Amino acid sequence: MTDNPDNPGGDAVVPAGTETLEVLSSGQGAFGVSGTPDVSGYGGLARTTHAAPPATRPYGGWFDAAVDTLAETLGTDFGPAVSKVVVEHGQLRLEVAREHLINVMQVLRDNPDLRFEMCMGASGVHWPQDAGRELHVHYPMLSMTHNRRLSVEVTCPDEDPHIPSIVGIYPGNDWHERETFDFFGVIFDGHPGLTRIEMPDDWVGHPQRKDYPLGGIPVEYKGATIPPPDDRREYK
Repeated sequence: MTDNPDNPGGDAVVPAGTETLEVLSSGQGAFGVSGTPDVSGYGGLARTTHAAPPATRPYGGWFDAAVDTLAETLGTDFGPAVSKVVVEHGQLRLEVAREHLINVMQVLRDNPDLRFEMCMGASGVHWPQDAGRELHVHYPMLSMTHNRRLSVEVTCPDEDPHIPSIVGIYPGNDWHERETFDFFGVIFDGHPGLTRIEMPDDWVGHPQRKDYPLGGIPVEYKGATIPPPDDRREYK
């Protein structure tokens, strides 16, 4: 692989039209670079992940009516509650402030014009470069009544990793919230039993965070000890 003559050293080039977009992460590939590379497997020398921009009306399909219904029901709380409406990959996503999450979820479930009866989980994402909102939790929602899907996303900072539990509204999210707590360290306030579900109770740290050391614990196999990748990989 050779350096781009217009981009010596392999530094990321900002694609046209993305200059004002919020950067979620930037990484350096493991080929032809020095220092500590990103070893996630992609082949490019540099990669930047941008947050999706807010959508503009008309959103298309049933999205406009759904957002209007939510706004009418929440009233003056809609502005503080929904910080961004995103339409990406053909799906509607609502970015919701954590202090309004319970109210928004209650409306999404109970309003007859929305009727999102099922929350399909709670998936954590860690963006260390997203200052003040490093931890994201993504909730995929399903309306069986209207055969529709949307998603809700909530963020919180590393220094205050608290989000309200929605188990009281969607009981099926019990284990999903425990898993997100286990792997990312998000504390779901009000959860009936927020304990680890995958890792041992005495495990230190949260292994799906991007600042968690690569590797894990040494593995012993038929008397031979295999150290974590951090101790046996070298990229030059």
